[in-house]
Amino acid sequence: MTDWLTIRHGQAPLLVSIPHTGTDIPPQLEGRLVSPWLARKDADWWIERLYDFAADLDATIVRTAISRTVVDVNRDPSGISLYPGQATTELCPTTSFDGEPLYRPGAELRLEETGERRASYFDPYHAALAAELHRLRGLHDRVVLYDCHSIRSVIPRLFDGELPVFNIGTNSSASCAPELAAAVERLCGSSGMSHVINGRFKGGFITRHHAAPERGIHAVQMELACRGYMAEKPGPVSEADWPVPYDETYAAPIRAVLQNILKAALAFARHEGTA
Repeated sequence: MTDWLTIRHGQAPLLVSIPHTGTDIPPQLEGRLVSPWLARKDADWWIERLYDFAADLDATIVRTAISRTVVDVNRDPSGISLYPGQATTELCPTTSFDGEPLYRPGAELRLEETGERRASYFDPYHAALAAELHRLRGLHDRVVLYDCHSIRSVIPRLFDGELPVFNIGTNSSASCAPELAAAVERLCGSSGMSHVINGRFKGGFITRHHAAPERGIHAVQMELACRGYMAEKPGPVSEADWPVPYDETYAAPIRAVLQNILKAALAFARHEGTA
């Protein structure tokens, strides 16, 4: 454990990855940014609180406190786009999701910084995931890697219209067994909230890189539209109104669905009948 990386070592066959809730920005970088708020705007707000029940399931939880503006641990470090032909952000983002420059003129990201940040944060995060998956596979013949995300419901630069509440990603069915994907989709479908599987978000680098169903490692990414658990207003946001404070009562319905999803993942991993 470090001051930016926390790991809860559980014994259940479930690893919960929380890569984008971090808001920490090194002081030497913060002064180069247009604003601290803009640099943190695209965080997956409150996801660590929404999923805090995972500890009660004895899941392993890996989380970084570093802001995705410093480095995005869910991007391919080679620079290859995970979504060819569609707008996205880089390993070390230079713009927000809305296309706003993050760095002040004359203080832009330097080429060598990308490698430094990869070595300092990206590589250790993935080493932690790999080590924990290896440990859990030593205990269980099946393990589920569940990667937690959220995003504002409307971002025209990234997708058309309003995003479904539940966006399940299985890398076009390559990252997990069909029965696990079906169980997750069934629970989302019965929630009364909108859902899609392998739509705009099919799973990022974490899901694609660490999944190995043939070796007992099954990965699912869940991208939640923020309105599912926050009183999100539609359209553009400002420093005055974003992020919306976390409200346990508002979040309770989707939290109940997510609890059932993680329980289904455990049932699948433990071969407990139909997941």
